[in-house]
Amino acid sequence: MTDFITRFAPSPTGPLHLGHAYSAMLCHDMARTAQGRFLLRMEDTDLQRSKPEWDALIREDLTWLGLHWDAPVLRQSEQISSYDLYLDQLAEHDLLYPCSCSRADIRAALSAPQEGHPHEVYPGTCKARPISDRNQGDALRLHLDRALVMLADDLPSFQETGGTHKGTHQIDPDQAQEQIGDVVLTRKGERMIAYFLASAIDDATQGITHVIRGEDLFDFTAIQVILLTLLNLSVPTYHHHRLIRDENGKRLAKRDDARAISTYRNDGRTPSDIRRMVGL
Repeated sequence: MTDFITRFAPSPTGPLHLGHAYSAMLCHDMARTAQGRFLLRMEDTDLQRSKPEWDALIREDLTWLGLHWDAPVLRQSEQISSYDLYLDQLAEHDLLYPCSCSRADIRAALSAPQEGHPHEVYPGTCKARPISDRNQGDALRLHLDRALVMLADDLPSFQETGGTHKGTHQIDPDQAQEQIGDVVLTRKGERMIAYFLASAIDDATQGITHVIRGEDLFDFTAIQVILLTLLNLSVPTYHHHRLIRDENGKRLAKRDDARAISTYRNDGRTPSDIRRMVGL
């Protein structure tokens, strides 16, 4: 049985760019070096923006880059109902409460974080509401205070092997309250699940031992570790790598079509060219 299982988990909401290619190739290289397994997962819980054509193009680009995954592609959109089992576990421990705050704010909170858009800590407007008071369209938030009390006797930690964060990280309750707060986990009416909850659950159920991803996601690791521990799921080792940036130092985004892998392919570049461009 392999000791090393990792994954590349893009959202099919646009084309892969150089930053995605770097992350995917690094994951694949590390898995092959360790004689482990490399998996592909489509994190398509944003049902409005995720498109089959982007899913197909991502797989085409990865194949062109010479990457091969060792199991069928897992698509989160095909298993949204399975996350309810984990939400039920949290509800049974009175760790959830309904929230009827701004629909736009809640939708943004469910999405993957973006560099330059810091996470806003929820002020607790709906915190006193019991889960039995939930209405159609309400979101569910994690009651972080109660969660930390549950974990007080054995606060979780995680191992980080990448970049400036390398080392062992113990969850700090005060820091979690100040920087994370009561995060949104799901929105009932739209069948939306939070990016970081679905991602953490899938890492555990797929047996991921090493999560390799961009350093812009490091700050969300603590909440994922808290959720995994509350759900009695295994906590992987994390490796947050450097980001590929443009000439102005800005992180690449999917709107950067000029740096899309499909554009380089059409211009006659080779996979070796892409490797050199990202420093591999």
